[in-house]
Amino acid sequence: QVQLVESGGGLVRPGGSLRLSCAASGSRNSFNTMGWYRQASGKEREFVAALSYDEQNKYYADIAKGRFTISRDIFKNAVYLEMNNLKPEDTAVYFCVADSNSYYVRQGTADYWGQGTRVTVSP
Repeated sequence: QVQLVESGGGLVRPGGSLRLSCAASGSRNSFNTMGWYRQASGKEREFVAALSYDEQNKYYADIAKGRFTISRDIFKNAVYLEMNNLKPEDTAVYFCVADSNSYYVRQGTADYWGQGTRVTVSP
């Protein structure tokens, strides 16, 4: 059984920064690829970023390029999302996801999802 636990969300002003963390437990092969999705109120869930175990493959959605950075610590079984220059439209619940296959992470059909951490960007 794989569990993903996110942390680091909160309230931040426009232009500010936040660092989200996700700790994974369980079979390491199950979280070979880890990533982040977000869902704003009344909107569909959207892909943010993903990263392979060896960090050789990184994937970013257009919404994340240039402002967000995904990284991971394989010893801690953790993945992080550093978010800079935050905008009100970044307000959403951010979900950590994991799967043995990067395709399913990017397609939104990953096997494992966390409960989410809320990010609110407001003056």
